[in-house]
Amino acid sequence: MINCVSSSSSSALSNELQCSICLDVFTDPVSAPCGHNFCKSCLNQCWNNSQTYNCPLCKETFSKRPDLKINTALRQVESSEKEKADSTELFSDLMRSIERCQSELLEMMEQKQKAAEKQAEELIKELEQEITELKRRDTELEQLSHTEDHLHLLQIYPSLIRPPCTSSCAEISISDTQLSVEPLRKALIQLQETLDEKLRKSVQKTMQHAVDVTLDPDTAHPNLILFDHGKQVRYGDIKLKLTDNPKRFDYCPCVLAKEGFSSGRFYFEVQVKGKTDWDLGVARESINRKGIITAIPEAGYWIVILRNENQYLACASPPFPLFPKVKPQVVGVFVNYEEGLISFHDVESRSLIHSFTGQSFTEKLFPYFSPYDNKGRNEAPLVIGYNK
Repeated sequence: MINCVSSSSSSALSNELQCSICLDVFTDPVSAPCGHNFCKSCLNQCWNNSQTYNCPLCKETFSKRPDLKINTALRQVESSEKEKADSTELFSDLMRSIERCQSELLEMMEQKQKAAEKQAEELIKELEQEITELKRRDTELEQLSHTEDHLHLLQIYPSLIRPPCTSSCAEISISDTQLSVEPLRKALIQLQETLDEKLRKSVQKTMQHAVDVTLDPDTAHPNLILFDHGKQVRYGDIKLKLTDNPKRFDYCPCVLAKEGFSSGRFYFEVQVKGKTDWDLGVARESINRKGIITAIPEAGYWIVILRNENQYLACASPPFPLFPKVKPQVVGVFVNYEEGLISFHDVESRSLIHSFTGQSFTEKLFPYFSPYDNKGRNEAPLVIGYNK
């Protein structure tokens, strides 16, 4: 489990991660012999402009210019904090965009409502005037119905048969009083564009941790065919006669990568285009590779699978159904070892498929692949490291 950090502790940690020269979060942090930490470029700049070499903070002087080496542990904590800050900024931007859209929509609705109310008031006044006029004419007609002066009646007859000037309800545009969705649509498009840009930058940061992955033939099930220098794997109908060893899968059509990782972050991509079934993820080094496999986190497997062309599942106990926006063609797998995170991404649509969070790793993790068997139309290979 990842413990929560209190606000006071977080603030203290942020101060510890600031360079006292540039007053910003460390970039390539280095440690002076006295133990104080600075950005490598900041400290080099100070010493490049000086005849003596001393600590900018405690002023301790060194007999010769120290050989600066990047503090990898501190840099990894400079990176984690920055990603947290970037994530906070992302959601803050989104919240501001949503609030702005809400404000603009409410303002537009109020304007439309006021316009509709004004139009309704004007219409009511016109109708009241028409009613008054009609009542007057009705009174005149009532009086004329009793007159015996036919000459007078003939004289005023043209004015009586002329229709009164009335407002036509048909001329009133109802659409003018209805709320237009166009401003809302534009606001949502702008919000989507903002989100896409943020996601694009987030994906780019994730891809900075890309690693070169090669399939390990010593782990491959005998029905699997590895080719393209260990970058592609497909299922073969003929079972190869291979030497059995503790590393090889003997029942499930699986294979691991040669490279294992016991710290930090790593990312790799796999093309799954044209396949109806596949397995992808990571597995710890000590997994059971013989017989039927229970591919769940408790057994050391963190994988997502596709079955029957459109059934996506996160392997857990019980399996968790997934519903990607579109059928993924290239899947990216990102692991943050220290934070216990494994996430799966649709590379082309830049959307998250699933994440295993709050995991605890104590040994090496290896990328895990299975092209499954060739039933149906599943002959296409898995292509490792696809980035076109």
